[in-house]
Amino acid sequence: MTKTYQYKHIQIAVDGSKEADLAFKRAIAVAKHMNADLEILHVIDTRSFQNVSSFDSAMVEQVSNDAKKKMEKYSQAAKEAGVKEVHFSIEFGSPKTIISRDFPKKHDIDLIVVGATGLNAVERLLIGSVTEYVTRTADCDVLVVRHSRLPEAD
Repeated sequence: MTKTYQYKHIQIAVDGSKEADLAFKRAIAVAKHMNADLEILHVIDTRSFQNVSSFDSAMVEQVSNDAKKKMEKYSQAAKEAGVKEVHFSIEFGSPKTIISRDFPKKHDIDLIVVGATGLNAVERLLIGSVTEYVTRTADCDVLVVRHSRLPEAD
């Protein structure tokens, strides 16, 4: 008889895109099925602040507050859907590194769920896809959710 693997700590990276929202729904389904913890992660790319000439702490605080409100909504939705243990984190830095390596190591993640694409098409062309990087470098399993493979959104 074949044993099935039980994921215990699932990470979902969200960026507000439609693809990330669909991946979030899939992460909820997997977490419920596996009775796993769900770690919802949003990474604020600090490179986006480097080109702003009037960079100040008020802008960083506003971005952080907006992200926190969104993350609280994601967390509440996961709990209402039946995930027992839900946490969210907002990190600053390189999304590729944080999603694929730093956060999973810090939180003992055994499955990363990501959308097939994210918000920024220009960045994908210039420096490569975050999803592609995560699938290539993560030490744990990665589930890439493609919207064309999902049933119609509720």
